[in-house]
Amino acid sequence: MSDIQNKLKEVIQNNNVVLFMKGTPQAPQCGFSARVVKILDSYQVPFQGIDVLADNNIREGVKQYSNWPTLPQLFVKGEFVGGCDIVSELHQNGELKDILAKVK
Repeated sequence: MSDIQNKLKEVIQNNNVVLFMKGTPQAPQCGFSARVVKILDSYQVPFQGIDVLADNNIREGVKQYSNWPTLPQLFVKGEFVGGCDIVSELHQNGELKDILAKVK
């Protein structure tokens, strides 16, 4: 495992909820990231936002880590949940509430 993969694993395992996104939770830099931030905020769950635009190694590394090609990417309790479409779908059908309930 490379240094960046180890770093990603550490961040994902040391935070209950991690969102790898374009921009920051306070200033998302794409609509998909903004949508996931808005969904997470609606559950009032604290999460760690990681700006992938600040480090290309993280941006490419997280795609390899999760084996998922797009951003944003949400991890809860060390598990990859999905990107914007999946998170939106889970939110709409009530499953995201159950996933995030493990955190509170």
